[in-house]
Amino acid sequence: MKELLHHLLKNMELSVGSGENYFTMSRGSFRYRRWIRWRRKLLLSGYTETETGFTLTFHDPREKEDYVIGVEMRSGCYDIKLRSHPADVNRFWISYPSDSSEHFYGCGETYSKLDLKGEKVRIFVAEHQNTRRISEKLIRDTVIGHDPEKDLAFSKYESYYAQPTFISSRKYYLHADTVCYAEFDFRRDRKVTLMFQEAPVFHMEAGQSFAEVSEKLGRRLGHYGRLPEWLYDGVILAIQEGTDTVDARMQKALDAGVKVNGVWSQDWCGCRRTGFGYQVMWNWEYDQEMYHDLPAKIREWKAEGIRFLGYINPFLAIEKDLYKYAHEHGYCVKDRKGKDYLVTITTFPAAMIDLTNPDAYAWYKSLIKENMIGIGMSGWMADFGEYLPMDCVLYNGKPARMHNQWPAIWAKLNREAVEECGVKDEVFFFMRAGYTGSVRDAACMWTGDQHVDWSKDDGLPSVIPASLSLGMSGQTIVHSDAGGYTTVMSMTRTKELLMRWQEMNAFSPLFRMHEGNQPSRNVQFDADEELLAHLAKMSRIHTALKPYLLKLEEEAQKGIPMIRPLFYHYDILYDNCKEYMLGEDLLVAPVRKQGRTDRHVILPEDDWIELNSGREYCGGTVIAEAPMGTIPVFCRRNHTQITDETLEDVIREMRS
Repeated sequence: MKELLHHLLKNMELSVGSGENYFTMSRGSFRYRRWIRWRRKLLLSGYTETETGFTLTFHDPREKEDYVIGVEMRSGCYDIKLRSHPADVNRFWISYPSDSSEHFYGCGETYSKLDLKGEKVRIFVAEHQNTRRISEKLIRDTVIGHDPEKDLAFSKYESYYAQPTFISSRKYYLHADTVCYAEFDFRRDRKVTLMFQEAPVFHMEAGQSFAEVSEKLGRRLGHYGRLPEWLYDGVILAIQEGTDTVDARMQKALDAGVKVNGVWSQDWCGCRRTGFGYQVMWNWEYDQEMYHDLPAKIREWKAEGIRFLGYINPFLAIEKDLYKYAHEHGYCVKDRKGKDYLVTITTFPAAMIDLTNPDAYAWYKSLIKENMIGIGMSGWMADFGEYLPMDCVLYNGKPARMHNQWPAIWAKLNREAVEECGVKDEVFFFMRAGYTGSVRDAACMWTGDQHVDWSKDDGLPSVIPASLSLGMSGQTIVHSDAGGYTTVMSMTRTKELLMRWQEMNAFSPLFRMHEGNQPSRNVQFDADEELLAHLAKMSRIHTALKPYLLKLEEEAQKGIPMIRPLFYHYDILYDNCKEYMLGEDLLVAPVRKQGRTDRHVILPEDDWIELNSGREYCGGTVIAEAPMGTIPVFCRRNHTQITDETLEDVIREMRS
């Protein structure tokens, strides 16, 4: 493997140029235009061996300039750096050879497509659920007819979580130290091209297995540490609209036999009703009218084994007192006229806290420590992080360099709040946006705001490639909103969709619900007795998996994802994102299509036992029965991580 990387890097090509960017933002979605003044491919003029590696010298015959790329190897890792360049050069294209059969994974979070071969990926965080793309999709569905398997061109997608990191099917990773807009181009059959807007610095390291590559990447990116163990003791219910409603619906679930480990009330700080739906009032102190005596209720619920979770993001509601305080102290991101930059999120404007201002950063952290952890919260959704405008004015004066870093800084603030309160064993948070640094500072991720439908690109099926691509980027603990979140136009969550999503989430690291942006239009977990019984069963299955999930979490701290693609262990099926491995021993094949009561499942060559039926297989394509209330799950006969006792408990709950 060392020889492979040496060969790739020895055959690098370099082009340089100069250009300008033009960004416009609408509700977190960015239109990107660029103007390249000039671009030139440089001539390789020298190769020199050094004590720790080698250097490549490239010559620009027009300007009579030399560019030197240093390649150093330390303990098997190659560190690549452009050592100097003229001040007027701000575009760099580095290419190196690839194999025609090579596949690429990661670059953050991708939906509908896992293998990036043939695509050009923007390394730039943005709102995935952008209105322009959704409108185009809805128009297409209206004119042509809805096809849940149809997705738009890859170039139409943006991502909450972008990261200059990928893993190759040839078992090496590449991670770049860059914060500016970048592009990773995998479209050429035998060449990878990386475009940077600052002097290139990147790292490559290979391994004998994908697990070894992930571990090495994990050492570079860091890790957050263990999550609280109570997370694996059941399902986190999503219940809103006040203390009395939480009490009533929670008790309804408990009476039905649901194993509840937490309740998530995102409107703990109040709500606003908009054209988009039921939304949170972004004023980070508990609403004493809706959630009367909330600290006492949190203590009461915790005594019953049920934790309380809330919600926060980096915005402030301009109607409320916390914004007035932030405004008076100059804590908000500014526009070029020196006024607070008000960003439209869905239908309303909000101010954004300036995380580069040390006083603002400390004040915002104190809100989490005092108003959330201080009243007994055990967790929260740390939402957003991808909306920083490129034309804003920051305390440190560097918006172009801060945009991609913003979600990672937001993660760091949340982590510090937890650690400074000394509650890391009890309290966690989950995020959707990320960049380099988020692996170290974000406790775990969720896959964002899926549509409450069956669409490949935005609905239930998109959870699988999103989770797998995050895992191949170093984010090892990922889950989704059971039932999805986004309702637009005539889209509504059906009973079937909610049940199928719960089945999938029972076999994921965390099991958490969401009411969606329009709860009254979407089926909820307690709409009827069948739904309650189904949730009770899924919560028991997830709880039975706890010993296995705890083992997988130990591996996750090394960089090995809990949810893995099939090729991770079998070196086949490089584009399969319809099923996944939960650890090394379980293959999970969620029902992805409406109305189906079976699943075509591709099994790698191995000895498998289907947990629902007990049937044995040795690989190939099989048809697994999947009536409502069941999900096709297969266990390796020679399993090594899941114990016989845990497996028996899971099978008992699945067949109950």
